[in-house]
Amino acid sequence: MAKMTVIYTTPKDKEFFEKHYFEVHVPLAKQLPGLLKYEINNGPIISLTGHNDVYRVANLYFNSLDEMMESFKSDIGQQCAVDRMIFASDDEVQIYVYDSKNT
Repeated sequence: MAKMTVIYTTPKDKEFFEKHYFEVHVPLAKQLPGLLKYEINNGPIISLTGHNDVYRVANLYFNSLDEMMESFKSDIGQQCAVDRMIFASDDEVQIYVYDSKNT
């Protein structure tokens, strides 16, 4: 299974972030071809290593990295990339993609 983890720092305008994220971005992202699951944090994020500027974490699941990459090449994938820049610049987000396995 492939996973995308998106880590957002605390936005300057939390109200705008929340409104846009939940009313525009999440519904758009849920249309990604091949998306199996979209999950976000529920409540505060507590760092055990001293990081204090993490506001929201999202995980998106796909069958494979190839499927994920193809999904983001789609029209919806391109719309997601453009839309994300409206509420979180590259300086305000970290995005990781990787294969995962159960151990």
